[in-house]
Amino acid sequence: MSTDSESPTILYTEHEQVALLTLNRPDRLNAFTTPMVQLWAALLERAESDPNIRAVIITGAGRAFCSGGDTQEMGTSDSNTPLAIKRRLTDGVQRIPLQLERMAKPVIAAVNGLAVGAGMDLALMCDVRFAAESAKMAETYARIGLVPGAGGAWFLPRLVGTAKALELFWSAESIEAPEALRLGLVNKVCPDDELLDQTMSFARRVASAPPLAVQLIKRTVYESGRLELKASLDLVSSHMTIVRNSEDHAEALSALREKRPGIYHGK
Repeated sequence: MSTDSESPTILYTEHEQVALLTLNRPDRLNAFTTPMVQLWAALLERAESDPNIRAVIITGAGRAFCSGGDTQEMGTSDSNTPLAIKRRLTDGVQRIPLQLERMAKPVIAAVNGLAVGAGMDLALMCDVRFAAESAKMAETYARIGLVPGAGGAWFLPRLVGTAKALELFWSAESIEAPEALRLGLVNKVCPDDELLDQTMSFARRVASAPPLAVQLIKRTVYESGRLELKASLDLVSSHMTIVRNSEDHAEALSALREKRPGIYHGK
C-alpha cells in the first residue's frame, strides 16, 4: 500500500490493484469545496490512467460519506450573476459525474455515514454502492431552496423511478440503509466495522477479472440503457470480436480447461 500525503482533503491510497479515495474533511462532514472538487477530478484521472489500477473505491473519513457542498463557501463568491453561478457548477462539481461516465474502470462507493444533497448524488453516480448499517441518505436541496446541481435529477429516477425520485426530492426524507437497499439505491448493507473490508474484497474480485472484459461490460451496460435492442446487440457483437481475440480470454479459457488458477478462477 502507498499513500499520497500531499492531498489532505482527499487521501489517495493504493491497495494492490485498487485505488481508494477517502474524502478527508471529517470536521465538515466531508463537505466539498471548489478546490476539493478539482483535486477529486485529478485523482480520478490519476486512477484511470494508472495501468496498475483496475478498480476505484470512494469513501469518507469520520461519520459521513459526504454532506454535499460546503455551505460556508456558498454565497461568498465575488460574482453571483446567473452566468457565474452556472459556470461554477459546470466547471466545478458537474465535472465529477461527467468524468465518472467516461471512466472505463469500475468505481464503487463505500457509503460510511451521511450522504446528503450533492453527497448523495456523488454516491449515486458511482457504478456500485455498498453502505454501512448506520448510513443515511437524503436529497436535501428543497430544504434550502435549491435544485439538484450535481446530477441527482438524472441518476435518482433511473434507480427508483420518476415518482419515487420526486417524492424523495420534494420531501427531503432521510433514507436509512435498509430502506436504501430495498429501493435499489445501494447494492449491499454491511456492519459499520466491515464496510471497507467488504467493499475492498468486492473491488479486488472485480480487479482480478480480465480488465478488458470488465471495462467493456461496463460500457455495454451503460450504452444499452440508451439504445434500442438491435443497436445494443450490434454493440455487443463488436465488443465480442475484441475480447475473443484478447490474451486475457485465452488465458482464462486455458486455466478453466486445465483446472488451474487463472486470472479469475483462483477463488
